[in-house]
Amino acid sequence: MSTETASAPNFIRNQIRDEIEAGKADRIVTRFPPEPNGFLHVGHAKSICLNFGLAEQFGGDCHLRFDDTNPAKEEQAYIDAIKEDVAWLGFQWAGEVRFASDYFDQLYAWAQHLIREGKAYVDDLSPEEIREYRGSLTEPGRPSPYSTRSAEENLDLLERMRIGEFAEGEKVLRARIDMTAPNINLRDPILYRIRHAHHHQTGDKWKIYPSYDFTHGQSDALEGVTHSICTLEFEDHRPLYEWFLENLPVPAKPRQIEFARLNLNYTLTSKRKLKLLVDEGIVDGWDDPRMPTISGMRRRGYTPGSIRKFCDMIGVTRADGGLVDIAMLYHAIRSDLEDNAPRAMCVLKPLKVVLTNVADDHEEVFDVPGHPAREDMPGRRVPFTRELYIDQDDFLEEPPKKFFRLAPGQEVRLRNAYVIRCDEVVKDSTGEIAELRCSVDFDTLGKNPEGRKVKGVIHWVSAAHAVPMEVRLYDNLFLVEQPDKDKDADFLEHLNPESLQVCQAMGEPSLADAAPESRFQFERVGYFCADRHACRDGKRVFNRTVGLKDSWARIQKKDGQKNDGQKKG
Repeated sequence: MSTETASAPNFIRNQIRDEIEAGKADRIVTRFPPEPNGFLHVGHAKSICLNFGLAEQFGGDCHLRFDDTNPAKEEQAYIDAIKEDVAWLGFQWAGEVRFASDYFDQLYAWAQHLIREGKAYVDDLSPEEIREYRGSLTEPGRPSPYSTRSAEENLDLLERMRIGEFAEGEKVLRARIDMTAPNINLRDPILYRIRHAHHHQTGDKWKIYPSYDFTHGQSDALEGVTHSICTLEFEDHRPLYEWFLENLPVPAKPRQIEFARLNLNYTLTSKRKLKLLVDEGIVDGWDDPRMPTISGMRRRGYTPGSIRKFCDMIGVTRADGGLVDIAMLYHAIRSDLEDNAPRAMCVLKPLKVVLTNVADDHEEVFDVPGHPAREDMPGRRVPFTRELYIDQDDFLEEPPKKFFRLAPGQEVRLRNAYVIRCDEVVKDSTGEIAELRCSVDFDTLGKNPEGRKVKGVIHWVSAAHAVPMEVRLYDNLFLVEQPDKDKDADFLEHLNPESLQVCQAMGEPSLADAAPESRFQFERVGYFCADRHACRDGKRVFNRTVGLKDSWARIQKKDGQKNDGQKKG
């Protein structure tokens, strides 16, 4: 599937198209290189769609390569989840899954090469001293007193570091570039650190692990990557990326291109902070439907197509466009489910209704379309009996003007069924409404009552056939647009205490055997998804994906009308 639309800006796509047309590029190779230290989030989805989408559009390949250079924070569970997320989004990587650790032997050989060329040395300075010697944005750095070691001594020390002879933090390997460079990334960056950690791919072979900067470009070169696409925070690292490629005998020279990352309001995309939410039990794991992770969005009911559409809508630019309105994401899923989700009725807060002019054993079944605009979608059979459930919010004992739902002496239509009138309100000993006694006008099936205009339509379920279920109503996890804007404040202070509300609901019979991740529009309520975990446990749990109202569509319509008015003026 292509993620491109005519309107979505994508400067990288345009650049590659120009390169191909000018004969400067033939077959492109991109890569998606996540760190396996957490689950992927919506920001990663943008990168996935970009890298795989470009390869797909131009007939190239996209590799999935794990940047596994920090084993202390990495887990096999993260690797498995990332592979599942990429595949679920609808993309297939070229060849086998790759790991930066596949190239550890070659990277080590290239580190030795730099030492022999006088371009790397082993440093004994502490991390604090390294920062001090590096200088600042306004002051140049100064050379380490250990930078003059001979190649032979450096090679010996590096090998002893590799086999675990030294403690963590005791020594590092640094490139010798320029301690006075305006770009601090070029002031003798660290290539290797000592870490006595077991690695999920290489076991205990290595006691040193390469830095991201030393690993990334060389891995790209070894794989024949042509376009190394990353977010803008790596722009200042590009000179270092290119320095390594120029100073090592690499088989290819990929080009790094940066784009603006996705910043979504009311959302965090820091894996460290998301992990804190998981570790502190604030959310129910990485795939909690309130989390901005791809697996969380999937569990909430997002479709692969809706996420791809959203990523295409926001486009790809170099300029930081600020916060993207989460309403745009809701619009993307709402548009998908409006066209593709079957309909069903579900009462979130059940209120019992007894139809007094219906016999106790009365039962008729209405054949109802599965979707109002999809003849290819199977229909539903909705039973109608003497006792029903309606939603508590659809009844008011003392209704305001223009309340067109049910009230004493007032009529309302049951969706796909008859018009009923509320004749009596029955309360319990505490004064709470226990049930409503209503009467049916049997001459209103499929037509309006004679001489009366009934404006309201409400959803309902037969009490005898109702399917008990738990419905989880999810909202934004945070109350403010930028939860971590203030670096000195605790982002947890902005948690939304009502981000999850649970209802013990009643659904129509068609929901009884809903498959995991099947999606529905609960009529008049919103879009919901059968929880993938609960279904496996034999429970009926539905997660609200999004409500029915589309604020983004209204914003777009309003902007369109404004622009039309300006053109006419």
